[in-house]
Amino acid sequence: MSRKRHSAEHHEEHADESWLIPYADILTLLLALFIVLFATSQVDQKKFEQMAQSLNVAFNGSPSMLEHMQQAPQSSQASEPPANQMPSPGARSWQQETTQLSEAKKMMDKYIEENNLSGGLETALLDEGLMIRIKDNALFPSGSAVLLPQSKEFAAQIAKLLIPLPQQVVVSGHTDNMPINTREFPTNWDLSSKRALNFMKFLLAQDSNLKPERFSSTGLGEYRPIVMNDSEEGRAKNRRVEVMVLRTTKQR
Repeated sequence: MSRKRHSAEHHEEHADESWLIPYADILTLLLALFIVLFATSQVDQKKFEQMAQSLNVAFNGSPSMLEHMQQAPQSSQASEPPANQMPSPGARSWQQETTQLSEAKKMMDKYIEENNLSGGLETALLDEGLMIRIKDNALFPSGSAVLLPQSKEFAAQIAKLLIPLPQQVVVSGHTDNMPINTREFPTNWDLSSKRALNFMKFLLAQDSNLKPERFSSTGLGEYRPIVMNDSEEGRAKNRRVEVMVLRTTKQR
């Protein structure tokens, strides 16, 4: 009788503990959920990997589950750069316009090379836009604002280049510092202004698709030299007409 009572008491002391298994599974799932939420709210991939490895060792979790969780932020990071590294809309517009103007420059440079015009024309891509510089002796007789016959061919090529571009275009005339005093041109201001105006009019006359509202002309006389006026070579470089295709976007 006493043996039976002792057996029953011993049996009651060892209650059924099978409930611990689903309880442990719930804790594991909650731990996994916490890690996923933590990972999606963080941008430091290195710290996440360290934490996942530590938890894997401490809780003896499933390696495949943690490895999959580690790979998810990597793929997301690869497909979408951090916000502070993504170019702004202004930067993208700047780059797109730079590409457009670069293509136009390449076309003009090719024309200059094929027609051996490097002594009279040159191009440059500047912060302000695309600039086409033409020496005055390639366009006009000395002291005159009447276009030379041979200049009209490459002037027509410039007009063709400007047709697909939507930007504003400024044509500017420049002289050296040698004074001029004629009935038609009392000053270098008058000469440079008339040359810029005549060349702009010729460009517009080449194609009706060139809208006049895009164009303007200005005479800057001797006051914007690109080199010193202390030699004939320098003065020859300063006598020029420039066509500037102005950027619509500013560099940020």
